[in-house]
Amino acid sequence: MTHNRLTHTAGYALTLVALTNAMSLLDRNILAILAPRIKHDIGVGDAEMGLLYGTVFALFYALFSLPLGRLADGWTRTRLLGITLAFWSLATAIAAAAHGFALLALSRLGVGIGEGAAQPAGVSLVMDHYNRRRRGFAMAAIAAAIALGLGASLVLGGVAADWWDHVHAGAAAPFGLKGWQFAFLLAALPGFVLAALLYRMPEPPRGRLDGISSPPDPRPFHASLAVLAAVTPGGNWLALAARRAGARYWAVSLGATVLIVAGAVALSRITAALSPRPPLHFGSVALSPHVLQWAVVAFGALVVVNLLQRLRLADRPTYEVITGSPALLLCFGIAALQMMINYGTMGFTPSFLMKRFGLSPAATGLQFGLLAAALGIVGPMIAGPLSDRINVRFPGAGRVYVTLFALAISPLIAIWVYHAPDPGSFYARFVLYSLVLTAWYPPLYAIMFEQVLPRMRGMTASLYLIVYTLFGIGIGPFVVGMIADANGGDLAAAILSMNWVAPAIVVMLIALALRVRRDEAGVLERARRGGEVLA
Repeated sequence: MTHNRLTHTAGYALTLVALTNAMSLLDRNILAILAPRIKHDIGVGDAEMGLLYGTVFALFYALFSLPLGRLADGWTRTRLLGITLAFWSLATAIAAAAHGFALLALSRLGVGIGEGAAQPAGVSLVMDHYNRRRRGFAMAAIAAAIALGLGASLVLGGVAADWWDHVHAGAAAPFGLKGWQFAFLLAALPGFVLAALLYRMPEPPRGRLDGISSPPDPRPFHASLAVLAAVTPGGNWLALAARRAGARYWAVSLGATVLIVAGAVALSRITAALSPRPPLHFGSVALSPHVLQWAVVAFGALVVVNLLQRLRLADRPTYEVITGSPALLLCFGIAALQMMINYGTMGFTPSFLMKRFGLSPAATGLQFGLLAAALGIVGPMIAGPLSDRINVRFPGAGRVYVTLFALAISPLIAIWVYHAPDPGSFYARFVLYSLVLTAWYPPLYAIMFEQVLPRMRGMTASLYLIVYTLFGIGIGPFVVGMIADANGGDLAAAILSMNWVAPAIVVMLIALALRVRRDEAGVLERARRGGEVLA
């Protein structure tokens, strides 16, 4: 494929990858606007909706992003995106048949598995179409598409559910579908069309814009399955035995297992005391939602430990490049804490608006959904190119400064927003909040993927995903729901409570600004230290 042809397809590739991320957020977040109807029909509370919105999804999203990220580093990324998008669209459609918690949980499980490939494969693909000076813009386009999907989920979910229930009021609906079930079905359909376009899109040479060639992977599927086996708790011990790992690996694995399980048991008891909840029923099996919540988080923590051990044993260059970069580890930590705020906020803001101001799902979806989508596009498209320009003046740290500004002032604006006396005031204040809150994603992503070699970007994205999923999606919505249930349904106070992690984010960003340029310059040295052979 010629350079001109690749240049011509860069915009097309970015468009399809951006739309894939939009579909990811559409199918993931539509649950937020449908939550009141689902709670009423299947008889669950806010904590259980937090489990569906966050924890159940997070478990499989985090786990399968790792083998899918490894597959993105070795196989055709365009085909991988097409196949996985079709899979999670089918899983979204399954929710239309749900009449209880179990099938909804199965649907979220499938969405989580499929969406695990969206960012590792998509970001890796885009980085081979846009050079270093334009990557802030490219990441901004993806961030804008994510906001578009987020807003579209509220508009489509609210309007479609209300329309369907209105049309079929007092009469039997086709196939017995209720409004929220119809909304899930409608959300799934565009994914199949986009999946076909992705599958047929040309694949660019890996690493061509970084001057670092990546040899073809002879057995990408074998390597991907090996990663899945090695990171799954229990399976990791078989992998350690097969590789004749030393006593140090076994000590770390067993010690981490004991500590993580003990922590999960303690957290289950603490949260159950703070917010008692009735058990969830999976057929004849009854399970405490608190036990399920912290078991999932513990599972994810063990996956992270297992992955790092796997990399150290089987891919020492990637292990050295990732763990040898404090800047990269700080990016992971910053994103994890900020995602706790983002997902805790966005998962319950539609319910807050309906409960506080008496808005209908359709009105909430149209008003809040369209506003969030528009601002979520504008914010990143300002911040991404701006961070590119500031980074020319302050290499490395320039992008950190944009992120630091946004995340330092956003908690103060949040207090103002969620104490608005009426819907008009809320939306007016939310304009500033959303513009600031969406500015962190493009610069932080550009920093993160410049800390590793091109062949490591899929795995880096997967590790990033599991860390922020574990804390952000896996903890944020559940904690907000739990606090709301324990305090008489006060969603505003529950949402604002997540901002107590903001001071830690600011400290980490200051440390990142001091470190980022040194670690970016040392990526080749870290790779060679791990045994990488560079052309």
